[in-house]
Amino acid sequence: MIQHFKQNMKGRDFVVGDIHGMFRALEYKLIENAFDPAVDRLFSVGDLVDRGPDSIEFDEWLDKPWFHSVRGNHEQMLIDSVAEGAGDTCLAARLHYMNGGEWLYGLSTVEQQCYAIICQDLPIGIEVETQWGLVGLVHAECPLDNWDLFKSMYATESENFDAVALWSRRRITAKSVALVEGVHKLYVGHTPLDTPTQYGNVVYTDTGSCFKGGYLSLLVIN
Repeated sequence: MIQHFKQNMKGRDFVVGDIHGMFRALEYKLIENAFDPAVDRLFSVGDLVDRGPDSIEFDEWLDKPWFHSVRGNHEQMLIDSVAEGAGDTCLAARLHYMNGGEWLYGLSTVEQQCYAIICQDLPIGIEVETQWGLVGLVHAECPLDNWDLFKSMYATESENFDAVALWSRRRITAKSVALVEGVHKLYVGHTPLDTPTQYGNVVYTDTGSCFKGGYLSLLVIN
């Protein structure tokens, strides 16, 4: 569940913060940055869906050969809801609905199941080779302070690691500058900030794209 990408020798690599169904805003950002799909790549820190108006388009974006994403907690809420039946009495569905997932519940059961499978296939982490060294991505934070140890232990600790990788705010709450060893930088989302912010070698990219006063951040990996 850690997807690896070789260095991009022809173009640029970008990271986008939590999209939350704001795919029109993403299109404008790509135009502003002269994104070239023939040579450039775009990596997402997850939370592709919910709250924004274009959530149902997330699978079309994942079909693009230059777009890659980790799983966010909102994708996990979708998975959990469908696994429990997505009915009115389903606690997971109620949690998802209350957090912007209402777009899912007017769809057929088959469509819901298809979207859940797509989300389930998203990796928990992505690593990208760059000229500066290995760059990592997870949604919320790395479960350990060592990327290599996280990868090696994931097979036996996946359940506990998933919860941290998708939900934790321990580091950002403490404004920790401790390094995550084994990566040049780690890009994360999950916690909305006024501007992209770096503590240690962890870059927080979520700037509240779906909230009033927020916007979508697009960063060049460096």
